[in-house]
Amino acid sequence: MNKRTCTTLATALVATLTLGVTACSGGKEAGGDRGRKNPVTANNGATVGGTPRKGGTLTVLSNQDFTHLDPARNWVMGDMDFGTRLLYRTLVTYKAAPGAQGGDLVPDLAMDLGTPSNGAKTWTFRLKQGLKYEDGTPITARDVKYNVERSFSPDLPGGPDYAARYLAGAEGYQGPAGGKHLDSVKTPDDHTIVFELRKPFAEFPYATVLPTFAPVPRAKDEGPRYDNRPFSSGPYKIESYARDKQLVLVRNTHWDAGTDTVRKAYPDRIVVTMGLKANQIDDRLIASAGVDASAVPWGKLRPESTPKVLTKADVKARLLAESTNCTEMVQMHTGRSPFDDVKVRRAVQYALDREALVTASGGPALNDAATALMPGSLFEGGKQPDTLGIPLTGDVAKAKQLLKEAGKPDGLSTSITVSNGDKAVGEAIQQSLGRAGIEVTIETVDPSAFYDTIGDTKNRTDLVYTGWCPDYPSGSTFLPFVFDGRYIKEKGNSGNHSLFRDRATMKRMDEIAAMADAARANKAWQALDGEILAKAPTAPAVIERMPLLLGTNIAGAFGHTSFGGQIDYATVGLKDPTKNGN
Repeated sequence: MNKRTCTTLATALVATLTLGVTACSGGKEAGGDRGRKNPVTANNGATVGGTPRKGGTLTVLSNQDFTHLDPARNWVMGDMDFGTRLLYRTLVTYKAAPGAQGGDLVPDLAMDLGTPSNGAKTWTFRLKQGLKYEDGTPITARDVKYNVERSFSPDLPGGPDYAARYLAGAEGYQGPAGGKHLDSVKTPDDHTIVFELRKPFAEFPYATVLPTFAPVPRAKDEGPRYDNRPFSSGPYKIESYARDKQLVLVRNTHWDAGTDTVRKAYPDRIVVTMGLKANQIDDRLIASAGVDASAVPWGKLRPESTPKVLTKADVKARLLAESTNCTEMVQMHTGRSPFDDVKVRRAVQYALDREALVTASGGPALNDAATALMPGSLFEGGKQPDTLGIPLTGDVAKAKQLLKEAGKPDGLSTSITVSNGDKAVGEAIQQSLGRAGIEVTIETVDPSAFYDTIGDTKNRTDLVYTGWCPDYPSGSTFLPFVFDGRYIKEKGNSGNHSLFRDRATMKRMDEIAAMADAARANKAWQALDGEILAKAPTAPAVIERMPLLLGTNIAGAFGHTSFGGQIDYATVGLKDPTKNGN
């Protein structure tokens, strides 16, 4: 398999990309009839508000701070959208387009999508000429290499770990402190970067969309403090950042639109106002008065606010609601009693009332009950299979039987961590598991601290409610990141919050990753999804939409499918920059 020719490799990569696009469009097609009847999806696949005019201030209303803006640590969907569209550029990025076209890759810092050689174990990228940072200094290939290296630093946890998974000689590497560098990342000149991988990876261009592959100049690196002030290679730079209060972006005058086919940079300023209550944000956007007419939300519309929007045609016309393409799950600590017993874990799967969770998440117009691990876009036909066949409302009798078989006839007590915004979901989980004798205590955490909290594997609760979104349309970017036990970290743990370590599963993942035939690998990931689900490290809950209400003066807005339905900040702006309430 490792001796495939370059032509075969190119064909395999094209097949992979085609499969991904087909999966995305298949998902839309499969839900097409539902979409036409669903009152919240009228703007799906469309751009709202027409073409923006240059200038003015775009306001972002938020109930939270960012999790991370440091590109080495940025691996939360909304943060990645904001960071890579406004503050820093990556080797490759996603096309700024609504619908299925948003899954297309386009060059960003690089001149093309990379050149494979050595059986797709070597990838070479050439950087464009004229790329500059916010102070006018040139962006070099060494700066991209440096950020890849710093992503290994123990004091910078939480970021994408594709580099750790695929770069040759990365085992045990701890970052560039003390002048230590990765030999598998070569920069023969200022405009060339070469990655040597430990195994073939035809999908590597997709990985270079992630913030790990943004440039960071060594002279500007301040370790963990870099999170407060990333140095800009994008169209905007940070003017001020008061944690939990406000972030202000202004134009980076050294950004050259001639080198960037994606970002339009319409607003002169972008102001993120934090610390607002979610219901306050909804009400302000519904009223759309003054500065709020030129505002967009950071988080999704609350379920309680949905009727206020859907009953007014002029307000509903400003609603985006693309699918997040993410599966929300109850993840169980499989390395700790009582959830080290598969029968206890299966009892949770049977006790869970997914209809109640759909209701708590905003109802069937905004959510679908999950019946598998990977989202429907990664399955043939764009729809999740119902592998376990558990009724959506659960099977309490079966759950109690499993607990009895596990030696827990009187039930058990446990706790779950949820984000503040998911408190209603936590209560639905508490009530449904309680029917089977599983008493659940809810612990809520501010969204900006949520992933750091559940990523602390020693001190976290038995259960966590969180989800996973594929970084690109392939099973290789879902199942390995959520269920491969070899990459669990004590701090900053991401994805595998069930702490699932199963040898048979990991062996099969390696076998699938080595498959040269993308179609065969796709089917194998689908089959493995069901095999993992039967071992019950998690209980799938819902597939959510991302309902986002826009101010009346917003233009160029759409939910980007590759960023979990978040607004694409590359193209959003104002209809009339003179009417922004300032």
